[in-house]
Amino acid sequence: MLALGSLIFLIPFYLLIRNSLSVRREIAGRTFTLWPETLQWDNFSAIFANDTIPFARSLFNSVVVSIVQTTLTVALAAMAGYGLARIPFRFSGLLTGVVLATLMIPAAVTFVPTFVMVSSLGWVSSLQGLIIPGLFSALAVFLFRQQFTDFPKDLEEAGRIDGLGYFGVFWRVVLPNSGAFVAAVAAITFLGSWNAFLWPLVIGQDPSSWTVQVALSSYTTSQSPNYPQLFAAATIAILPVMVLFIGLQRFIRQGYESTGSTG
Repeated sequence: MLALGSLIFLIPFYLLIRNSLSVRREIAGRTFTLWPETLQWDNFSAIFANDTIPFARSLFNSVVVSIVQTTLTVALAAMAGYGLARIPFRFSGLLTGVVLATLMIPAAVTFVPTFVMVSSLGWVSSLQGLIIPGLFSALAVFLFRQQFTDFPKDLEEAGRIDGLGYFGVFWRVVLPNSGAFVAAVAAITFLGSWNAFLWPLVIGQDPSSWTVQVALSSYTTSQSPNYPQLFAAATIAILPVMVLFIGLQRFIRQGYESTGSTG
C-alpha cells in the first residue's frame, strides 16, 4: 500500500521531467507517449538564453531572498519565543495572546497597507522589499515558545551557574540543543519563502527583481505559451526544495515529533 501510494505521488514528478524533455507536439498532442522520442536537453539551455524572461536572475533572487528571510525569521522567532517562554515579565500572557491573534488576521487585510509602507520607503523592485515585510512569523514565534516551554530547566540552570544571563543561556545552551526543531521551522519557512508568488509579483515590478515563481508565471502569460521551457524551468525551480528536504528530512521529522512532546 505504501509503495502504491508513493508511485501515485511520484506521477507529477514523472510528468514534469517527461514534459521538460519533450517538444510542444508531444506535450499538447492528442496522443500520449510515456517518454519522448528524442530527449530535448536543449530546453534547459534555452530558458537561460531567453532574453525576455531573466530566469537565471530570478533564480538567484529566490535563493538570496529565501536564505536571508529564513535565517532572520528563525532567529527573530526563536528569540521572541524564548523571551515569552522563559523571561518573566508582567504582560507576557497578554503579549502571547496578541501574537496568536495576528494569526487570525487575513493576509489580504494587511496586504495594501504593507505595500503602501514599502512603496513609501522606496523598496519597490528591491530585495529588501521582498525580504523585510515577511520577517515576522507569528506561527514560528508560537512554535518556538511551545518548544522552549518544555525545554529542560536543568540545562539552563547549569548555564546560569557558569555565569550566563538569559541571552547567553539562549545562544549557548538552549538553541544548540534545539537543532532538530530549528531545522523543522527553517524548512517550513524556506518553503513558504521560495513558493511565495503574490507579494513578489506586486513588489517585483522590474524584471531584475523577479523571483523564480514570477518568472515561471511569465511562460504562461504570452499568447503562445512555451510549454517545454516552462516545464524545464519548473524542474530547475524544484531542485533546491528537493535538496533541502533530502538533506534535512531526519531533522524535520524529529522537529515535528518534538512539537507534540510534553516533556
